[in-house]
Amino acid sequence: MPNLSEGRESSTIDLAVAAAERCGAKVLHRTSDPIHHRSVLTIAGTARAAGNAAVAIAGVALQRIDLRGHRGVHPRMGALDVLPFVPLGEATMPQAVELARETAKRIWDRYAIPSFLYGEAALVPERRPLPNVRPNPKGPPDVGDLPFHATAGAIAIGARRLLIAFNIELATGDFNAVRCIVRRIRERDGGLGTLRAMAFRLRDDLTQVSLNITNERATPLYRVFEVVRSLAAERGIRVTRGELIGCLPRSAVVSAALYAIGVEDTTV
Repeated sequence: MPNLSEGRESSTIDLAVAAAERCGAKVLHRTSDPIHHRSVLTIAGTARAAGNAAVAIAGVALQRIDLRGHRGVHPRMGALDVLPFVPLGEATMPQAVELARETAKRIWDRYAIPSFLYGEAALVPERRPLPNVRPNPKGPPDVGDLPFHATAGAIAIGARRLLIAFNIELATGDFNAVRCIVRRIRERDGGLGTLRAMAFRLRDDLTQVSLNITNERATPLYRVFEVVRSLAAERGIRVTRGELIGCLPRSAVVSAALYAIGVEDTTV
């Protein structure tokens, strides 16, 4: 699921999609945001196809994205900023870890772009959580002998389980109030387990809560949405919409539907 630091030039993302599909991978979903100045692709394929697609996309990012002039609200450290490999079906996590590490080496050998390994692919425990790596990693990269490429920066490459990336937009310019909501809900501040959250100001009258749910069984998406809506309502703030980034497990759709009609989900 490559995250690219480009959300305004659709032609660059078109090139990334084409490069992936030439490698035999299938692009399931793409989304771009001009305020974040970021795009996320969801790509499926065999290990060989996924690895080749990742290397090809790194080449597109190198050619088309120059971080020296990049301005967007989302933190970043690379043109191809984050590159997680997610095992599906019969694929295993050890296979995803091997693919992540191998791809990092291939990108360095071909393009001289260094990588920091995170998640299950991390070589040191401190780099397992992505927030500990990006946007300002400490120490030398795991792959490569310079900290950053002059224009393409560095890549966080990892292996992880499927997560849900979901944004909730709030009709307010009170950024401090939204930051308080974020601190109430995210795991690292004592909130909901497996939940990562950040706040972004989109406009003077619109703020976004950006969410990553790393274990939907433990913390269902509908529960997160309801908690955010409740905390916002306490402050007189209205939810305007939700936005899914990429794909989500079928179980998340089922549990949300059952919640909406008042039926207990006995599969959790």
